[in-house]
Amino acid sequence: MGVYDNVIANGEAILTFIPQRAPMVMIENLHKAEDGQTISSLPIIEKNIFSKDGFLQEPGLIENIAQTAAVGVGFEYRNEDKDVPTGYIGAVQKLTIHKLPKLGKTIFTEVNVEHKVFNTTLINGKITCDDELIADCSMKIYLDE
Repeated sequence: MGVYDNVIANGEAILTFIPQRAPMVMIENLHKAEDGQTISSLPIIEKNIFSKDGFLQEPGLIENIAQTAAVGVGFEYRNEDKDVPTGYIGAVQKLTIHKLPKLGKTIFTEVNVEHKVFNTTLINGKITCDDELIADCSMKIYLDE
């Protein structure tokens, strides 16, 4: 059984780890959240706010990476019986969109924490679809703790 087969939270449970609410939720399943790595997935559907012309658009991909980082932090805080902090994207760097995912496909997003200093975290995120890299970037995220 691979990491993508393991689901540790989905649906309404995801909402306990992130501040976003419909229609802005860009994660359906949480597959892993440990040791500075978070993996999530999202099926691409037509009613997604960022779907247009049969594809999930660039802002949806960026938001998906940010929410994957957020769900990892939220999961960690909930497991420590702490309130989930609100995070803010401070910077997006080295963003490359290789391809937009089509409706009906599922994307998998992996976020790895590179550095953490006080309430600032630098992450690297990548999105794959059908085992192909479709987007990647670095983000600086600030937590309001």
